[in-house]
Amino acid sequence: MSKDRSFLLDVEVSPIYVSDILDFITIKYLQMQPENFKNIHKTRNGLFFTVFDRHEGWSAKVQLDDSSPIQVSVQASEETPDFLLDMLREDLLLMVKIYEENIISSTLYFAWVEGEDIIPEEPPTTRKRLSMRLLTSNLLLLYVLFFSVTIIFFLLFGVYGVYLFIFIQFCIVLFSDKIFRRIGNWKITEKNPYVHIVQYNLPNREFDIFKKSFGKKEILEMKKQIYARSLAVGKEPTCKLGEDVFESYKMVCNPNQRLSKVINVYDIVQTAASRFGLPMPQIVIMNNMVPNAAATGPSPGRGVVMITTGLLVHLEEDEVLSVVGHELGHLQGRDPLILFAIIFGEFTLRLTVLMPVVLISPFLYLIVVLWSIYFVAKFFEARADLLSAIKIGQPEVLAEALRKIGYQHLLQERKPSSRIPSWLRWDTHPPIYFRIDRLEKLKKPEEIKNPLITSIKDVFSGFRAALGL
Repeated sequence: MSKDRSFLLDVEVSPIYVSDILDFITIKYLQMQPENFKNIHKTRNGLFFTVFDRHEGWSAKVQLDDSSPIQVSVQASEETPDFLLDMLREDLLLMVKIYEENIISSTLYFAWVEGEDIIPEEPPTTRKRLSMRLLTSNLLLLYVLFFSVTIIFFLLFGVYGVYLFIFIQFCIVLFSDKIFRRIGNWKITEKNPYVHIVQYNLPNREFDIFKKSFGKKEILEMKKQIYARSLAVGKEPTCKLGEDVFESYKMVCNPNQRLSKVINVYDIVQTAASRFGLPMPQIVIMNNMVPNAAATGPSPGRGVVMITTGLLVHLEEDEVLSVVGHELGHLQGRDPLILFAIIFGEFTLRLTVLMPVVLISPFLYLIVVLWSIYFVAKFFEARADLLSAIKIGQPEVLAEALRKIGYQHLLQERKPSSRIPSWLRWDTHPPIYFRIDRLEKLKKPEEIKNPLITSIKDVFSGFRAALGL
């Protein structure tokens, strides 16, 4: 008897790099563990190896095709533990992501929306980062502002200053949708639903030279020059149009290193909204290659969803749909208002009942309360995962999306020594490993009666497990 498996490893870089990815897996993963892998050989068709356990007596033959995406076939004996096959799959995905990180760091990205201005990809400005932290689930900045500004207002204007600051904060929440729309680069509408993305991957052999030769400013200038000669005048950024720019940087433009995709973002968000039974939210795109999405709004009827071009590059469309489902889970649960109410409630208690404690040790109070607020916020992030699994109906796809966009955290959290710190850090999200395991163990999410209560129990269970209790 045998248990056969097959799955795909999505590749975000040009198909010509697949052979290099297989070499990378061979050198950095398989050959580093001779006690676990043997019969390693590579042909024109792909990479072949055997994973085994000499003590338990089981083995599995694995084949990785030289294709994009990479087709993986596993022929395992009946004695092969399922969890080890799952770990092998995750290991292979992480190796692909680690390799791609080097290539992506030397990739030129071009993104645009029909009918919108051409904007080069660049990191978010300070104003945009500030707005996102204030209006979404990152509570650290908002809480610190509450803690410090209220003291300043109280010293300047007395109790009336406190009332004024409360009113200002309420206005921020009330008009969060309008503020959020202004921080995006492009608006997606039914008439302009598509995001176009073109990327050039530099040759792997030139990567080290490229890193030594060019910094962020030079790369951004290169993008701007190619924009000016192509997209800015309505032309596609082909090698012919960009060859003068490439030559000026002593680079060669190879059409085989070019990838392009067109994503109907409006259709994805509309599909998610219909499954949640919510009004269609407004959509803004931020032209930044950091994979991210967020949602805000005082009510589901005034929701705004923000998606970065990086998320569209890193994920497949069904994965983007599940991530959008997570964000709509926040809107349906009115999480922005709830989290604001939690902070406001603490603020009220601090000025009344808890003031003596604050005066005795304000720094210790700040640390304890901050951690408590972040831990409570994890309940709502876990609920948003559940709501996406229930409404969109593909928890395993959301788990795969989390692996891709959070693989760096996942690499750290796989070490037992890092499990507890991953729960204790000031982060509204539970650890990635916990979220992935939880989603993949969901068999019938539609039967969950109360997602919030279930999420609270799961978060406490995950935290206790990390503590070894």
